[in-house]
Amino acid sequence: MVTAIKATKIGARATATLLAGTMLSGAALAQTATQTAPAPAPAAAQAAPAPVTPQVTRTIKSIRVQGSQRIEPETVMSYTRLRVGDAYTNETVDQAIKDLLASELLADVSIEGVESGDLVIRIRENPVINRVIYEGNKRLKEDKIKKEVKLAPRQIFTRTAVRADVARIIELYRRQGRFAAVVEPKMVSLDQNRVDVIFEVHEGPKSKVRQINIIGNEVFSDGKLRGEMATKTSSLMHLMSSNTSYDQDRLAYDQQKLRQFYLTNGYADFRVISAVAELTPDKKDFIITYVVEEGPRYKFGPVTVDSAIRDFDDKKLAAALSIKEGQWYDAKAVEDTVEQLSETAGIAGYAFADVRPEFQRDKDSLTMAMNFHIAEANRTYIERIDITGNRQTQDKVIRREFRVAEGDAFNTFLVKRSQDRINSLGYFQDKFEIERVEGSAPDRIVLKANVEERANGELTLSAGFSSLEQFILQASIRQRNFRGMGQTVSASVDYSSYSKSLELGFTEPYLFDKNIALGGTIFRRDYNAFNYIGSDRSTTYSQVSTGFQLVAGVPLTEYWTLSGRYYLAQDNVTLDKSSFYSDTNNDGILDTCDPLKAGRYYCEAVGNRLTSLIGVTLTYDSLNSRIRPSRGSRLSVSGDFAGVGGDVRYLRARLDGDKYWNVGKGFIASLSVEGGYIHSLEKATTPGSDPVRITDRFYLGEPQFRGFDIRGVGPRVQRYSYTGTVAGGDQLLVTDKDQVTDDAIGGKAYYLTKAELEIPLGAGAAEMGLRPSIFVMAGSLFSITKPGKTIEFEQAKNTDGSLKYNTDGSPSLLPKDNLVKDSAGNQYYIVSASDPTNSGALTTCAVGYSVNASTPCAGTSVNAVYNNQIAPFYERYVGDSAMPRISIGFGVNWNSPFGPLRIDVAKTLLHAKGDDTKLVTFNVGTQF
Repeated sequence: MVTAIKATKIGARATATLLAGTMLSGAALAQTATQTAPAPAPAAAQAAPAPVTPQVTRTIKSIRVQGSQRIEPETVMSYTRLRVGDAYTNETVDQAIKDLLASELLADVSIEGVESGDLVIRIRENPVINRVIYEGNKRLKEDKIKKEVKLAPRQIFTRTAVRADVARIIELYRRQGRFAAVVEPKMVSLDQNRVDVIFEVHEGPKSKVRQINIIGNEVFSDGKLRGEMATKTSSLMHLMSSNTSYDQDRLAYDQQKLRQFYLTNGYADFRVISAVAELTPDKKDFIITYVVEEGPRYKFGPVTVDSAIRDFDDKKLAAALSIKEGQWYDAKAVEDTVEQLSETAGIAGYAFADVRPEFQRDKDSLTMAMNFHIAEANRTYIERIDITGNRQTQDKVIRREFRVAEGDAFNTFLVKRSQDRINSLGYFQDKFEIERVEGSAPDRIVLKANVEERANGELTLSAGFSSLEQFILQASIRQRNFRGMGQTVSASVDYSSYSKSLELGFTEPYLFDKNIALGGTIFRRDYNAFNYIGSDRSTTYSQVSTGFQLVAGVPLTEYWTLSGRYYLAQDNVTLDKSSFYSDTNNDGILDTCDPLKAGRYYCEAVGNRLTSLIGVTLTYDSLNSRIRPSRGSRLSVSGDFAGVGGDVRYLRARLDGDKYWNVGKGFIASLSVEGGYIHSLEKATTPGSDPVRITDRFYLGEPQFRGFDIRGVGPRVQRYSYTGTVAGGDQLLVTDKDQVTDDAIGGKAYYLTKAELEIPLGAGAAEMGLRPSIFVMAGSLFSITKPGKTIEFEQAKNTDGSLKYNTDGSPSLLPKDNLVKDSAGNQYYIVSASDPTNSGALTTCAVGYSVNASTPCAGTSVNAVYNNQIAPFYERYVGDSAMPRISIGFGVNWNSPFGPLRIDVAKTLLHAKGDDTKLVTFNVGTQF
């Protein structure tokens, strides 16, 4: 007799099967006990049918639910078909158990009292999840896993849900290329029927692409085709690439890349027959195999244009196309031609012109005849311009950059120009595009500018080290879109070993909503110039500039802008008295700049000067972006006149030009040219000096001219000392660079050109912010009056009267007597040692002694002239040549974890005597 039926989730079906089997076995045994086994039936006789056990039908008298804690008994009953008063059988009870387990609310179910009709449903509820814990996940952060899994605290625990979440986690790892990842779920039982679910993750290594095999290619090598693919094999060459891991989507993309490559090279019948990725047994690597069929190579046949728009001349359009009959077939050229014709139609006002290429393939002659059909279209007008997404920026700031207005005829060129101008603002996301949507009528179009604002306020504190200025500390605050009106407000403080500055600035790009820009800057700049004594820098003069500048600009055309400026600054140039001044009056006060210590050119620069300057600049700008341009050009020509009052008078002209090309596949080529000339309107104060002051001249070197040190190019004065004496016969020039004083004195003219090619890297390197480039530069700084010698030393002579030279070829120079006088010009003497009272004292008396020139000389001692001998040194003026200096090298910009980093390695191919070259330069800082 069966009195109870019990099943769990896992064993429900097995329990039901076991129950039915037990009943059938009991009937068979009863029959065997009353009958003997029959003789075997003849082969031709048909077997008798098996007896059928009749079903026993009973009536449910009562139903009770036991074991429920959270779930109401009525809820349990709702999942079954058992009702009081209904008839039931063993199959009915078995189905009730299955239904209850299928609800996923219960872990165990049993039904008792089947024989009596008083049914008792005993249940054990599924536990409630207390916590979901992840262990071992290092490469995949917990927050990313939580977004995908369904299990969460306070939910009902079920094994089905656990298995589903395990599959989801494994899929996440596979998306990262970790096909060896294993997830083991564990359950920890707690009191009150609660559990902690633990997912133990064994991430395993990233599954790389070990090998890429290509079968069927005869024209192009395996290496060439692999180079066209986005997927790369795991090797040292692709160490920085993120494309070495297997990605199923990338596999499909690579097939498209292969097809695109062959189609651009004339193989119109090319196809990829199969692409198979096999996982190695250790699940660490993939081997990808492509089977391809190249087919024959085609050339373009006749190329024609068939336009249904009456404004177009078919023959003229066809003649202007870049593809010609006889050229190798190129699918990319066909796409470019479609775009070219669409742009042409857009410029003429047909925004929705439908250009369709029609192919006529001749497999016998291997030619592809092309006909570009331009369907009939209506001239399009701009219905409206919608601007969305600008939460802070006012609509007018965006609308004033549009080159078209509502009601104008549509023009593709002007819409593209509007897009470039909005991008150049720098207020919105990169690669912003104006969307074109059909308007309310076929001849109407809606332009949608859906912008996404970026943060335009910048608060920066940075510290770092520069090969140019050594320790650097900077603090700045700038709002490039102040009040959402496009205004710029800025304040900055810079401090380094050689420069300090404080600046406040404001710019209004549209004054009174007119297309007039007005800006101004107030500044205080403290700059310490320096020279080199060997590899050590020595501060020479200090220049403190305090003043302001006003700038106003107005556009002349779409691309040309005219701007004017007024500059007023007080410059105070000083030298360190302890290093470069002398006591000319012997009164203990350092009161005169000593050319022997500083050089004539530095002594001439000392003083206060007021510079009042007006200038004008004419600018042409067609760049697609002023932040990071990839196409277009910019040319600026400026002239300045200093002399509207003030103490300085000169004319200065400068030219600055840049041209950018997007040469395809992410490569950006650029050519930059700059130059300048300054002409003084004053006369030189002394022979051997230039009327253009040393602080107003041009300088060239790091960072503008890579491959050279700061101020490393152009005119300079080098001072060499001597060892030994002429009399001793061992006088030699000291040529050790560490003991040579090297002063860059600038020039009045300069030019600099640079050709650079920015090289794209893989997605991984791009995410790191790496932008490498190669470059070649040429330039020069020149044209300055040769400075007069600080002092003329007499050259020694041989016994025959000829000039004497040292064994190293340098001139033999004699020390120079420096007769010391007082402030009134009276010669000083040293009292003779024979004078018992004033021996060794300084006096203005040739005979006797006097405290000063106003008192009479007393005594009879004959005094010697006071002579402060100056040791000889040799001055060499070098570098004043327009000959181009040339350098070549490579560099990389990197948005590193330490802040923006720029490293350049440049080798000078051509330089002049005296130039300071430098192989590696860098600049790094940290923002916090």
